[in-house]
Amino acid sequence: MQRYLFDFINNLKLRWKMVVLVLPLVIIPIFLVGGIIGYISTKQAYLGITQTSKDDLQHMASFTVDLLNSHYQQFQVYKQDKERTFHEELKTVSELAYNVVKSQHNLQKSGRTDLAGAMREARNALLKVNVGKTGYIYAMNSRGELKVHVAQEGANVSDSRDETGRYFIKEMIEKAHRAKPGEVLYIVYPWKNAALGDKSLRKKVVAYRYFKEWDWIIAAGGYLEETYEDLAFERRSFEALKEKIKSKKVGKTGYIFAMDSSGNFMIHPTGEGRNFLNAVDSNGQHFIKEMCERKNGWIRYPWKNKGDEASRMKIVRYEYFEPWNWIVAVGSYEEEFYQEANAIKGRILESMVVLTILVSVLSVFMVLLASRVMTEPISRMIEVIRKVKQGRLDETMPVDSEDELGELAHAFNRMTRIIKHNKELEANLAQQGKMASLGVLSSGVAHEINNPLGVILGYAAYIEKKLTPEDPNYKFIHEIKRESKRCKKIVQDLLSYARTPQPVLEETDINDLLEQIVDFAANHTDMHHVTVKKSFDRSLPPIMVDGDQLRQVAINLILNAGAAMQKGGELVVSSEPGGEEWVSLKFRDNGAGISPEHMERIFEPFFTTKVKGTGLGLAITRQIVEQHHGKIGIESEIGVGTTVEVRLPLKREEYC
Repeated sequence: MQRYLFDFINNLKLRWKMVVLVLPLVIIPIFLVGGIIGYISTKQAYLGITQTSKDDLQHMASFTVDLLNSHYQQFQVYKQDKERTFHEELKTVSELAYNVVKSQHNLQKSGRTDLAGAMREARNALLKVNVGKTGYIYAMNSRGELKVHVAQEGANVSDSRDETGRYFIKEMIEKAHRAKPGEVLYIVYPWKNAALGDKSLRKKVVAYRYFKEWDWIIAAGGYLEETYEDLAFERRSFEALKEKIKSKKVGKTGYIFAMDSSGNFMIHPTGEGRNFLNAVDSNGQHFIKEMCERKNGWIRYPWKNKGDEASRMKIVRYEYFEPWNWIVAVGSYEEEFYQEANAIKGRILESMVVLTILVSVLSVFMVLLASRVMTEPISRMIEVIRKVKQGRLDETMPVDSEDELGELAHAFNRMTRIIKHNKELEANLAQQGKMASLGVLSSGVAHEINNPLGVILGYAAYIEKKLTPEDPNYKFIHEIKRESKRCKKIVQDLLSYARTPQPVLEETDINDLLEQIVDFAANHTDMHHVTVKKSFDRSLPPIMVDGDQLRQVAINLILNAGAAMQKGGELVVSSEPGGEEWVSLKFRDNGAGISPEHMERIFEPFFTTKVKGTGLGLAITRQIVEQHHGKIGIESEIGVGTTVEVRLPLKREEYC
């Protein structure tokens, strides 16, 4: 009997196996019955909430606010004193800098130096002064141009804004013009300097004076926190305070937390650093937003934690801590303050009979639903596996989850990519073998054909000189000479494709190189019937390329475009940024275009649509671009034209 039972189960589909095996063991009915019982007992116990429980929450909230206030007061006096001292130090430094500039101005007025020399000496003197750890002296004129600066000298910063969006430079300029003679002005603004590795805002203080004779605003600035000698101690103290607050338990599972008025949790056992302003309770109410708006009071809402079968009513007392714009909250589940309810025993027995039947039906439905959720992804996976087995390696499994099935799908997709890559490697190895053979063949062809071709060309040239153009044999000799040169060109293209040398990289202005190439190609006899236009982005930086090889690429593409256009055609050669990592070169013509059936083979060696073409021009072009670690692509439409884009990398440190 047992054997037949196991055979029966083994022959079932996976979905029904789950139903047969899991349903008898499901404990969902027990949890649901327990949940209902808990709900009934909670409703009975709700009336027994005492004022003492609320007093406990009130006391803990006030106690937490007192702790924060104590910490705040402890360091506030120290910071204020340091801030006053720092203002005085900045004032002294700014006046010193002002006097340095003034002395140089006096030297210039007395004729012992010129204005440029005086400004240069003043600049050198100011740049040597440091303010704190990372502060410095700088000077700018009324237009916001930095005349003295450690990093941005010459730049115009009039439109600079601090982290709050305030145009602090414009504000400094306006106040400087309105300042009284000898008056030292101050400005304080939040700033995050990425160059210094700042990850959060710091308060920057700047003292400045206006030197009217040179139209200089001379400023000394530094970060206030760099003057705090006990900053690390304060941070450690604050972290210790946070841990102390988080360690406080309220009832069995309650806790203390704090957030700012924007809903960012500053202290929380699990959600610290995250924003919960839009969090909603089980009824869809924005309880966090309500607390942030009211700032002080009580709130009661249903909440369901992960692992809870049902929502539980939570009560929170919250108070506002004004110095930091924080809301300090103490919360706990009401049920943890309830007295044991003894009035529910009679109802439990009545409820369990009815609820067991209902829960059993619900359990069947949930197990069926779970089995469907679990087995449908497996069915889709089997379908993809069958397609891959047929050789369709582009098929991938959909990844809808991060569980074991999702991991399996990831692994399978990775496996198919590896198989596809290996097949491509095999094809590439075969192509490399062909190229090696082609190299040997090309060397032999060059040796065996070029010498006789040279002799033919020599004799043809000799005979051509002996004949006049009116001689009936002259055109035959000219044809022999022309076709012999064409044979040499075919042999040379074959050698170039088989043995394209590695590029010799040099820093090159790509716009200058393109301009030379376009000017040369525009005068070519094959380009007299078209107009060549240039559109270069002059902001492009120099890049590492082999100029000779890129010249060959550009000439090939320009001559190909010329051959595709009738008289009056137009070719536009342009350069532009191709994102953060590339430079894009485009060759756009309005010629006949390329048919879709030819697009797939356009880069194949020896494939050509020209009557006398070798089919190696574009193959050599792609080979050169790929050796530069670049990319080449073609977009074409019949009757509209063709655009060829060559993308070259901006940085080539990895190239060797």
